Amino acid sequence: MAGILVQRIVLLGVLGAVSGALAACVDQANGGGAGSRDQITAVGSSTVYPFTTMIAEQLVANDPDAKAPVIESTGTGAGMKLFCAGIGAAHPDIEDASRRMKASEYKDCAANGVRDVMEIQVGIDGIAFAEAKNGPKMQLTPTDLYKALAASPGGKTNTARVWRDVNPSLPAVPIQVYGPPATSGTRDALAELILTKGCEDSDPSAKALAKSDAEAHKALCTRVREDGVYVDAGENDNLIVQKLQSNPNAIGVFGYSYLEENKDAVNGVSISGVAPTYATIADNAYPGSRPLYIYVKKAHLTAIPGLRNLLKLYAANWGTTGPLVKRGLIAAPADIQARSAAIIANETVLDPAVLK
Repeated sequence: MAGILVQRIVLLGVLGAVSGALAACVDQANGGGAGSRDQITAVGSSTVYPFTTMIAEQLVANDPDAKAPVIESTGTGAGMKLFCAGIGAAHPDIEDASRRMKASEYKDCAANGVRDVMEIQVGIDGIAFAEAKNGPKMQLTPTDLYKALAASPGGKTNTARVWRDVNPSLPAVPIQVYGPPATSGTRDALAELILTKGCEDSDPSAKALAKSDAEAHKALCTRVREDGVYVDAGENDNLIVQKLQSNPNAIGVFGYSYLEENKDAVNGVSISGVAPTYATIADNAYPGSRPLYIYVKKAHLTAIPGLRNLLKLYAANWGTTGPLVKRGLIAAPADIQARSAAIIANETVLDPAVLK
């Protein structure tokens, strides 16, 4: 996976690679004869990563005989490719996702035999914009961000270098934004929730373009400039926090949980006059609110020890007063929590017709 910054956590002891020392479980997902694995593996979103890690720690704490899960932060898009590559010991059980699975990704899954997939919304997050405590105290809008970050705002090559170039009311400080890579669900949500809105607000014809030429609309509204103004900081969101401290004029983009975790080091940047807080994201007042998911292979539930218990632990901990919220997750509304708990209890698989 060249080019992908991978964070790996090995809980409570040194574990071998997934392909080695997998003796305790016959991989029923592969018919019993294609290898075995006795530990849970998960890949995907850096935003969901700390939450799945916390649940994995609880799983091991509750059962000292359990093998510690291996959780990798690969980004949602890269994780989907790994998740959808097949059924069996060589392939992950869980995909952490900071956006919904795409229809094209499910098609890839199905082509590789991954058809029975459980989609579980575990909570809500916001795409948080942040600056250092001694930053310029920015107040931005989706239009400001679009004009600052799009490769071709209004169809013309972006030449803006300071924030005042995009909005006369903003300070004349250099535009420097540290954010997620193209493989990240946070980057997808940035494009969908912020840049597209800014594009369509600033150019009324853009909305019609989405219907007449989807690819042209995507190029106009969501293609990010590549001239050094937007810096791909990889999947390590903590690195963005460090960069903001060394460059106080810069803006960082990551999940709300990292803003909450680092509130002593950085401030949230208001978008359209709304600050990224638990309350504003939970009630959708903040423009960057988005659901968080985990995807699970039903075929692996029996094959992989502890997988069912891990899902039950998620459901037991995602409430408004639960430990996941204390870690930075925003609890989903009660009806969504109930629906997700029912999916886990009944092992209900995703209907691909709902995907886009």
